[in-house]
Amino acid sequence: MKKISILMLLASLISCNKKVMVDLIVTNAQIYTVDENFNSAESFAVKDGKFIAVGSSVDILSKYDAENIINAEGKTIVPGLIDAHCHFYGLGLQQQKVDLTGTASFDEVIERIIAFQQEKNVSYITGRGWDQNDWELKEFPTKERLDELFPTTPIAITRIDGHALLANQAAIDLAGVTVNTPESGGFIIKKNGNLTGVFIDNPMELIEAKIPLNTKQEQINALINAEKICFQNGLTTVVDAGLNRDVIELMDEMHQKNQLKIRIDAMVSATEKNLEYYINKGIIKTEKLHVHSFKYYADGALGSRGACLKESYSDKKNYFGALVNTLENFHKTADKIFKSAYQMNTHAIGDSANYVVLKKYSELLNNSKERRWRVEHAQVVDLKDFNYFKNIIPSVQPTHATSDMYWAKDRLGVHRIKGAYAYKNLLKQYGKIPLGTDFPIEQVNPLLTFYAAVVRKDLNNYPENGFQTENALSREEALRGMTIWAAYASFEENEKGSIEAGKVADFVFLDADLMKIVDTGIPKIKVLQTFVGGQKVF
Repeated sequence: MKKISILMLLASLISCNKKVMVDLIVTNAQIYTVDENFNSAESFAVKDGKFIAVGSSVDILSKYDAENIINAEGKTIVPGLIDAHCHFYGLGLQQQKVDLTGTASFDEVIERIIAFQQEKNVSYITGRGWDQNDWELKEFPTKERLDELFPTTPIAITRIDGHALLANQAAIDLAGVTVNTPESGGFIIKKNGNLTGVFIDNPMELIEAKIPLNTKQEQINALINAEKICFQNGLTTVVDAGLNRDVIELMDEMHQKNQLKIRIDAMVSATEKNLEYYINKGIIKTEKLHVHSFKYYADGALGSRGACLKESYSDKKNYFGALVNTLENFHKTADKIFKSAYQMNTHAIGDSANYVVLKKYSELLNNSKERRWRVEHAQVVDLKDFNYFKNIIPSVQPTHATSDMYWAKDRLGVHRIKGAYAYKNLLKQYGKIPLGTDFPIEQVNPLLTFYAAVVRKDLNNYPENGFQTENALSREEALRGMTIWAAYASFEENEKGSIEAGKVADFVFLDADLMKIVDTGIPKIKVLQTFVGGQKVF
């Protein structure tokens, strides 16, 4: 009996020391967990797509074992990065169009269109990315040269912000637009009584309605291409700001077939048809897809002077921009969404548009943060209106500040600019600030988001002392904005956004420590590997 007791004791001790088998262990890393206390760690274990333990390398290796053990050799690891406001599907479609980003003149725009058409020979040329503010002649282009070069091929090329479009006469004729076509919620620009080819905000739809629809295969290719780009940049979740039902259902289909691995929070475009369908259907939540919000537009963009301002533009007197929907429609839509379980996320750039949105939100929300309604961009806010953000989420894109800073003061003037791109002030109000890029308007790279938020300079180290640095975020705040706060804004903070036991194992290896590297080194940091649910995707 004594021998049996000793054997049982030994067996018990051996079983107590037996390690738990998991799918993946990462050791010897500099891990920023982005948990509540912003703790660091060296190691974690992953099983069934989730973190099951986080701690020191010694502790994890003493308790767990795996066939796949990665020695990080001191490399930095952060939670999977989340873009809180982007156009994921749009990025994919952009790969199939003329890329006009970075063009230094309208001549270069023309050159790219010619080269594209020589290669692709499409029946209707589309493109995106031009920005007249980057040209020596900072004025909207006109259609004459497009008419000369392409008299029978329709062309519609969109400004980088998506709020202005240049069409040639062939596209205008196809759309049936004339100088007498009525305009609302935007502008059809004319000169000497003739159409210039420029359409701003809502009237763009007249041209876009005649652009050939994408085939299903083109849609699939767009989503696959966008995912590849996002994984290369360390993004594991994207919040796609404004989609229709067909694209959302295609995303779901591709997720189910494992053709798409990236996690997507799909904001539904707030059309009457979409509102009726999704409110009746209710919130959709799968492992990779979340449909729980509507995207609504209050106004246009500052660069195209479509942003709605309380006072006239400083560089264009008696011109205020415009609301792209009527006040009646906005109030009716907000009331309808409030009665549902859905979140409302409204694009508001100008201080007038922000005031209209904030006031209505405040009336409905009654000082509660529970619904987590968002203002997308919150770009120009009257200093008197910041207090509204105590219960309303400001969803911002820091690279807009460093892209716009060269001309924003011209648009807004010395006083009004103080309430623009004011991320620290917004953070103080709400306590959290989700960060995105608005790609493909800006570059996909989230390290540029981090740099713009923290340093407030462009990649040429301009301006020397930073742009309105009183509104810079700390490095910890910026990383939270790209992870846990972005997850919170999507009601997903309990499942992602930090490296903690029980959360999905989305994480990214970087080649440098973004919390310690010198400011000028931040944009040079490279993503080495990206993991979604413990599986390497890049």
